[in-house]
Amino acid sequence: MNKCAFSFACAALLAASCVFGTVSSGRPDVRTRTIVPPQRIVAMSDGLKDAAALCGPRYGQVSEGAFLAGSGPVLGKGGWILLDFGREIHGSVQIGSGARSGRAAKVHVRLGESVSEAMSTLGQKGAGNDHAIRDDVIALPWYGRREFGESGFRFVRIDNAGDDPVQLEYVRAVSLMRPMRQLGTFRSSDARLNQVFDTAVRTVHLCCQDFLWDGIKRDRLVWMGDTHPETMSILAVFGDASVLPESLTYMAETTSPNGWMDGMPTYTLWWIRNLAEWYRYTGDRDYLKKYADYLAQTFDHVCGGMQNGEWRAGNFLDWPTNHNAPAAWAGTQALALMAAREVVFLAEALNDKALGEKARALAAQLEKLRPDPHGAKSAAALLALSGLRDPKEMYREVLGQNGHKGVSTFYGYYMIEAMSAAGEQKRALDTVRDYWGGMLDMGATSFWEDFNLDWTKNAFRIDELPVAGKKDVHGDYGEFCYTGFRHSLCHGWSSGPASWCIARVLGIRPVGVGCTTFEVKPDLGDLAWAEGSYALPGGRALKVRAERQADGSVKTIVDAPDGVVVKK
Repeated sequence: MNKCAFSFACAALLAASCVFGTVSSGRPDVRTRTIVPPQRIVAMSDGLKDAAALCGPRYGQVSEGAFLAGSGPVLGKGGWILLDFGREIHGSVQIGSGARSGRAAKVHVRLGESVSEAMSTLGQKGAGNDHAIRDDVIALPWYGRREFGESGFRFVRIDNAGDDPVQLEYVRAVSLMRPMRQLGTFRSSDARLNQVFDTAVRTVHLCCQDFLWDGIKRDRLVWMGDTHPETMSILAVFGDASVLPESLTYMAETTSPNGWMDGMPTYTLWWIRNLAEWYRYTGDRDYLKKYADYLAQTFDHVCGGMQNGEWRAGNFLDWPTNHNAPAAWAGTQALALMAAREVVFLAEALNDKALGEKARALAAQLEKLRPDPHGAKSAAALLALSGLRDPKEMYREVLGQNGHKGVSTFYGYYMIEAMSAAGEQKRALDTVRDYWGGMLDMGATSFWEDFNLDWTKNAFRIDELPVAGKKDVHGDYGEFCYTGFRHSLCHGWSSGPASWCIARVLGIRPVGVGCTTFEVKPDLGDLAWAEGSYALPGGRALKVRAERQADGSVKTIVDAPDGVVVKK
């Protein structure tokens, strides 16, 4: 998400290089390359022969046609082909070419998260090369291969951009992913809910690249204000993954304590929350002590944002509330209160009495407020979760109104959390099924930066060719800084159902620090059964199965590793 025209100062970048390793230090790339073949041919120019060979067995050598029965297609002048790799991929595309002419050939390569994006031209409906070059004319070697990317994509269109014929021996995606073992799981009697969970997990995993990114096509950056739903998903599913402290460290090392992370005051509040979540999960006091002074100085800066008992340093909550200033202010007060309470928690862990007193004083000021969410579900959710307003009241007045209107991929996580807190589990389940499930109905294999159920009316799916008279759910929608094809169809902040299913449906929630004590209180809503696990530090998992009995009661079976205490 492009919040503003913002770039780090050279000094900050130099500081980051000192912390994470310069080029000469040889910092390794921890990610793994996996070859993914095309799953189908979506479309191609008339008369193209042997195209099906691209979806068959290919070995990444040129010329394969000399060894296999049938070579790949030859793109004559103006020829083209559009391939589908079956799912959202982070990485590049690898093209092997025989070239035919005995010299380098030129092809126009377009990567797309949707068919229509891969078919678009630069500038059409917002199509661009922001953050990653996904549309370019490149030269292919004679009897060789060329790799193009990185970006986020599922579809690839290749056009002959020259006069000479181009022999496509193979086209393969190269998936680039950080190895992360999935320990947290979820299955239930509802297949749709299971698919949402799996897609949410894949979405956040895709965004775990160099650091914890917003998206893999656009905003390949650490926007700290957007990472909290990702943090919660990663902890519940992947455990103490190194990408989390690496990202926290990156932000601390590139932001002065007298500045704001990503140039935005509320994003510093989210850093505090993320730091607390990491410590609460791991109990890693050494990491916390490393940033004790930075935390104290940063919180002094946060306290400077208080005016007349309100936090006024900055009121950006999310884009949908950016035009509703009273709602954004209300939600920000809740966020500031939550951050202050987390500083109290961290100060106690650090035995920093002065910091704890400052945090309690700030929290006490904010606790006197009773903000009105002004109809915004994002603000209402934070008010409910912070305790500034009663969850049942916020559900009755805002969260339960107007169906799924006002739900967003980012703050939807806090909305379903607040619904659960209000005792409205059936409504929370329906929101997950209908809203996140609505993206699945449109062909999604990862969850999007933004989504509105109204977009699905008379719209074609992202894996279909454009249909005359129907809306393009990718190119025709979006707002603010993510209009049209600029819109990311893989955004980590949309992964909220992953942690929610484990924490709220299975009811597995850690108590205290270090994941040694848990409460397990399943809330099945209208489900017949649910089972799964919560990732623990060190590669273990806490397993739970909850099953509704004939009398309506729920039988819960817990399998806890040695040293883990469970309270029911």
